[in-house]
Amino acid sequence: MDRVSSLPLVFDAPKRGLPPKHFADLDEQGRIDAVADLGLPKFRANQLAKQYYGRLNADVDEMTDLPAGKRDAVGEKLFPTLMTPVRHISCDDDSTRKTLWRLHDGTLLESVLMRYPERNTLCISSQAGCGMACPFCATGQGGLDRNLSTAEIVDQVRAAARALRDGEVGEPGRLSNIVFMGMGEPLANYKRVVDAVRKITSPSPDGFGISARSVTVSTVGLAPAIRRLADEGLSVTLAVSLHTPDDELRDTLVPVNNRWSVAEVLEAARYYADSTGRRVSIEYALIRDVNDQPWRADLLGKKLRQALGSLVHVNLIPLNPTPGSEWDASPKPVEAEFVRRVREHGVSCTVRDTRGQEIAAACGQLAAEEK
Repeated sequence: MDRVSSLPLVFDAPKRGLPPKHFADLDEQGRIDAVADLGLPKFRANQLAKQYYGRLNADVDEMTDLPAGKRDAVGEKLFPTLMTPVRHISCDDDSTRKTLWRLHDGTLLESVLMRYPERNTLCISSQAGCGMACPFCATGQGGLDRNLSTAEIVDQVRAAARALRDGEVGEPGRLSNIVFMGMGEPLANYKRVVDAVRKITSPSPDGFGISARSVTVSTVGLAPAIRRLADEGLSVTLAVSLHTPDDELRDTLVPVNNRWSVAEVLEAARYYADSTGRRVSIEYALIRDVNDQPWRADLLGKKLRQALGSLVHVNLIPLNPTPGSEWDASPKPVEAEFVRRVREHGVSCTVRDTRGQEIAAACGQLAAEEK
């Protein structure tokens, strides 16, 4: 089979109504132009940026340094409601909270906030749904609704940072880490994801000031986009969802592999590591009797050592099964043997701390239940 022609050339989202333009969609000049259109002086743009990115305010009624007579106009033009929480569900002694959001067009979106002793991590979505069709993933089973706007991505971060600051999820704290591992394939919404990353990492008043080294962008392996991301100068962590080292199985588990083989993905990952100096994370969901065989662990370790040397880490993920799925997590002894074999090849390998299984925290589960 021709790997290139077996999938469509462009991963476009279905055509649906885009959200209204929001302050978080705009760059510095765009903010200046927007306030000028409202008859406000230039300095108001910086003032609004400090409110949104610094004070985490998106409600103009809280922006007391803005003239009262202008707040309604500013709110309507620059701060339309992008997301409304449908429900919050917490577990792990309230250290994990999943939020289901409803967007302006009724589209459902998920994000998960996870508190750890040394960090506070937010898992965010870049698309509503996903078009990559990985059969073991709840989001992939539901298909793609549409791409998210820059502001819809960024506002997930603002909402979580505010919830942490205000003590809505345990003791007051600060959001420190962002992972693009929620709904969607980030690199299939490339332009908006890169724009969002810049706003997440830029210092206030242009962004939230979260370190680029604390931001992880995940991909199933869109090789050209990985190379493009390497040239952006962002230095975020790249996480590649590999899930198996052989093309025969990966063609089924990760259908985009029909277009870019394991070798091509690892070549792109090496280019990313060389360009940024950052170690690449290889995500591997361990599935009972599917991809957990000892020989696959050996092949994984061998291929990663050859392709990436020491600039790689394997993050084994115990599968979080979805309701009615034929897929299940591997037994712990099998998991331990898999880790041992990968490490024997000189490749760093650990098992991810699982969170939120009792609240359907796997991507897409909560949205599927709501639908």
